[in-house]
Amino acid sequence: MKKLIGIIIILALLGLLGWRIYQRIQEASASKTPTRQPTAAGSPQGQGSRPGGGTFGKQAVAVEVAPVKQQTLQEMGQYTGSLSPQSQFVVTANVSGRLERLLVNIGDRVKQNQVIATIDAELFQQQVERAQADLDVAKANLTEAESTLFAAQREFERSKTLSQGNILSQSKLDAAEAEYNAAEARVKVAQANVASRESALKTAQLNLSYTSVKATWSGDKGERVIAERFASEGALLKANDQIVSVVDIRSIICVINVIERDYFRIKPGQQASVTTDAFPGQIFDGRVARIAPILKETSRQAAIEIDIPNPNELLKPGMFARVQLQFDEIPNATVVPVAALVRRNEQQGVFVVDEQQMSAKFVPVTVGVTNAEVAQILAPPLSGIVVTLGQHLLEDGSSLTLPQQQTPDGERRQRPEERR
Repeated sequence: MKKLIGIIIILALLGLLGWRIYQRIQEASASKTPTRQPTAAGSPQGQGSRPGGGTFGKQAVAVEVAPVKQQTLQEMGQYTGSLSPQSQFVVTANVSGRLERLLVNIGDRVKQNQVIATIDAELFQQQVERAQADLDVAKANLTEAESTLFAAQREFERSKTLSQGNILSQSKLDAAEAEYNAAEARVKVAQANVASRESALKTAQLNLSYTSVKATWSGDKGERVIAERFASEGALLKANDQIVSVVDIRSIICVINVIERDYFRIKPGQQASVTTDAFPGQIFDGRVARIAPILKETSRQAAIEIDIPNPNELLKPGMFARVQLQFDEIPNATVVPVAALVRRNEQQGVFVVDEQQMSAKFVPVTVGVTNAEVAQILAPPLSGIVVTLGQHLLEDGSSLTLPQQQTPDGERRQRPEERR
C-alpha cells in the first residue's frame, strides 16, 4: 500500500513539473511574436517597409556599399610556380672504395676544386707503386734491347766490310744482318712496353687522385652551397655513386606554366613581380628569361622561366611562388569592387543603389579586366554606388538599409528621414 502511494506522489510531481514547463514555453513563444501597430491611412509607412512605397511586409535589407570609380587599371597575368636553383651539380665518386671522410655538410659553402671528401687510398697507392715498378722493369728491358741493338749493328757493319774484301762469306753477312734486324725489333717492342707502363702508371696516379673528391662545376668560380648529402662516412661507394649536390642560389629560376591565350603576350625580358608565402608583402623583381617553343598537348600550357636576382639568398629552391606579369595599362577605367559582381537569371551584373527610393536596381554589365580587388565595367556606363555585401538577399527593386558611413567625398551619408 505504501509503495502504491509513493508511486502516485511521484507521478503527481512529474505531472506538475511538465505543466510548468509547458507554461514557460507558451510564455516564451508569446513574447517573440511581434505586434503590428496600426498606422494612419495614407501614411507612407502604411504602404510597406520601404520608404516611398513597396509591398506590404517586405523588410529592408541591410547592405554595405562602395562607389563606382574611375582609375588606371593594370591588366595583370597571375601565375603560380616553383623556384629552382640557377645551376645544380651532383658530385660523384670516380672510383670505388670506402668513404673515409666527408668534409662538408648541408648548407656549407664550397669553392671550385675544393676537397669535400676522401676515399680510402691504400689500394690505389699500391696500384701506383706496382705500376711504377712495372715501368722500371720496362725501361730496364729497353736499355738492354738498345745495348743488344748497338752490338748487332757494329757486328753487321764489320761483316759488311769483311764481305767487301771477300774475307767473309755471304751467308755469315746475311746472319749478321738478320741479327741486327731482330735486335732493332726488340728495341721497338721494349719502347712500346715502356709507353704502355707509363700509361698504366698515369692511370693509377689518376685513380689515386680521385680518392680526394673535389667539388667541380662549369661556369664561374663563385661559391656554391651544399644542398643535399647522399652518403655518410664509412659507406662503400661504387664509381658514379652520388655524394653531395652543389647549387648556386645567388640567382633563382621560377618556372611557371601559361595557357595559349597568354602565351603570345609574354616576351623575353618582360618584368615580373614574384611573391612567396615565406615573405608575405615582400615583392621580388624578376624578368622573363626563357620561353618554351612548344606547348604540352596534355595541358595546352608552355613553360616560362623567370630569372630572379637573389643576392641575400632569401629565396630557396622548392619554394612555392606567385608571379604577376603586366600585359596592359588601361587609363580611366570604370571599376567596381569584385565583391559587387553577382549573377541573376544567368546574367552577371551589379546592384546599383537608388538613394532617393532607398532601393536596389539590378544592372547587367559586361566585365573587362579583373584583378583581386576590382573589375572593369565595359558596358553600360555606370556611376553612383553599388552593393558589395548582402546581395544574396536582394532582387531587383528590393528595399535597402545603408549603414552610417562616409560618402566618397568624405561627408557622412544621410538616411532618407534625415534628408526630409
